[in-house]
Order: sequence, then structure tokens, then C-alpha cells
Amino acid sequence: NMPECGNLTLQSHMLTPIQRIPRYELLLKDYLKKLPEDSNDREDSEKALHLVSTAAAHANDAMKRIEKFKKLLEVQECLSGTVDLVNPTRELVKEGKIVKISARSGDHQERYLFL
Repeated sequence: NMPECGNLTLQSHMLTPIQRIPRYELLLKDYLKKLPEDSNDREDSEKALHLVSTAAAHANDAMKRIEKFKKLLEVQECLSGTVDLVNPTRELVKEGKIVKISARSGDHQERYLFL
């Protein structure tokens, strides 16, 4: 963290443009609500809103994929790297405690499941 960078980390600076996209989307929606239907700016503003909305959806999807990937890495670390879980086709869907009930004895055993 350097004073000339506002004492922000590189990660903070990299998130700033991504955080602006939803704001632009809201501003354009509000602008279009107030813009007269016959305005010369209407068509370009609608195109801009479509582009910004598409970018926002893409950014949200990318962030979700990154979070899932990070979680998959955490799971792999918890398993001491004994299993190679990280693969582009794999995705952590759900995790949590379950109770296995033995068919023979009826004993309850807690397990932790990753799907």
C-alpha cells in the first residue's frame, strides 16, 4: 500500500472498474426513463444500456465462476492435495454435513460431503 495509490491494494484498484459497470447500468436506466421518446439520444442510449447490461451480466457470471474456483481450491487444500480436484470441467455445487445411517446397526455417522 503506497500513499500515492490512495493506500489501496492492487486488488482494490482492479475491482473499481468492475464495480462501475452496475452503476452505469443504473444511471442509463434512469436517464432513459427521463429521456423523451423522440430524443435524438434515445437510440444510442438504448444501445449503450444493452451493452452495459450485457457487460454487467458477464462480469457477474465471471465473478461467480471465480468464487466457485477459489472454493474448489480451498477444498483441495483441505484434502492436503491428495486428490487433484482442479479441472476446467469441475465445479463445486454444494458442500455440507450429512448423517450416514448404517443399514446394519443403525449407527449415525457424521460425514462432510462435497458435490
